[in-house]
Amino acid sequence: MQIYNTISRKKEDFVPLNPPNVNMYVCGPTVYDYFHLGNARSFLMADVIRKYLEYKGYKVKFAMNLTDVDDKIIKKANEQNTDTKEITEKYTQAFFDDIKKLRIKKADIYPKATEHMAEITQLIEKLEEKNSAYNVDGNVFFNVSNFQEYGKLSGKKLDELESGARVEINKDKKNPLDFALWKKVKPDEPYWESKWGNGRPGWHIECSAMSQKHLGETIDIHAGGSDLIFPHHENEIAQSEGATGKPFVKYWIHFGFLNIRDEKMSKSLGNFFTTREVLKHYSAESIRHFFNQTHYAGPLNYSEDLLESAQRGLEKINNFVEEIKEGILRNKKDGITPEFDIDRYKFAFENAMDDDFNTPKATAVIFDFVRDANKTIGDKKNEINSEFYITLKNFLKSTADDVLTILSFDEKVIEESSSLQNNLIELLIKLRNEARQEKNFKLGDKIRDELNAMGVQLKDSKEGTSYKIVKVD
Repeated sequence: MQIYNTISRKKEDFVPLNPPNVNMYVCGPTVYDYFHLGNARSFLMADVIRKYLEYKGYKVKFAMNLTDVDDKIIKKANEQNTDTKEITEKYTQAFFDDIKKLRIKKADIYPKATEHMAEITQLIEKLEEKNSAYNVDGNVFFNVSNFQEYGKLSGKKLDELESGARVEINKDKKNPLDFALWKKVKPDEPYWESKWGNGRPGWHIECSAMSQKHLGETIDIHAGGSDLIFPHHENEIAQSEGATGKPFVKYWIHFGFLNIRDEKMSKSLGNFFTTREVLKHYSAESIRHFFNQTHYAGPLNYSEDLLESAQRGLEKINNFVEEIKEGILRNKKDGITPEFDIDRYKFAFENAMDDDFNTPKATAVIFDFVRDANKTIGDKKNEINSEFYITLKNFLKSTADDVLTILSFDEKVIEESSSLQNNLIELLIKLRNEARQEKNFKLGDKIRDELNAMGVQLKDSKEGTSYKIVKVD
């Protein structure tokens, strides 16, 4: 397996520090609002990487921090005339609700900054002892000039940064690039006690302290959005290695931007869609399929047309999943076993994912598998034994479900529903079919999407359109 390592700027063989164990840290949300689809891309691609490492037999200890003390949180609390805790609790719960809907596996640890003040202040004290930090009237800064390798992750040169940096002028700093480790308390801000006086930590030191506490001084993988390379991750390296004298991270992984008309999706630009808004119209599997079709490191343009295309693309796979379920339920034990080389697809899937988690190639393998298996089954589906269908299921379950998560074998079908409900669904299906016949595909797709969001899944076949009602969490 090879991973593109941001710090070396090349693909490297993946050799964990302590195999089969892998420690992985991912920068999580600042919990002051609902996270948008650009944030979701980082969370989802990190989820795929983690799941594939587990597929390969690694024991992954996965930590994702929750930033629950920050300028944006304080600003929102003051605007709403409430305290920061109320803001962070609301949006932390919203984060958990949304990642569950996206079928993201929960982290082993969700460390919060506010619960790690002892570790944060101890780390700052260690930096102070090594002359890598200095206190100016209750504000503690990291001394960038004392870390000779500053810029090694981003490739930025210290002298160039100093001459051309757009940093806020602060007469208290020895160097304009020095960054805050501890911020002196201001009016209407939460604070904690420290040897430097009341205050709160800087953003960068939080991740270093929490990562060291839960994963150790050197970890295997640190991942996050490419916008975090500088200054956040650069500063994490400086303060972590400045304190311990050891390498902080072996493999750095960074996710490309989700763009709208080639401009980064962000709250500051106002060009964003929250994940929960998008989930009202598209399934988690469709969103994941949309992301998986582009390599995690590359930029990706968002549009509803592309999401629609991703959702339609999954229909063939979902129809095939239903064929598999029906084949297993027939429980035919003495039927025929067609010639079909599943190992060929397993090898191709792993070959793609071993090449820096190449999800576009891996996804193409799944579609090839479905196409070829469908051809193999042909019109013999009632003659084929159930073991063959179970073999097909096992492959799709372990790859498309457990790793890429673009389909599900675990839906709970609701057996009972009111006759009125059924009549309304059938009426909508009839209207959709009429729209499609009139080549009004946009309306037809909209009806399908709205039904899907309510838990009604349609299946188109030569015999017509059938549906099932699934439980929506």
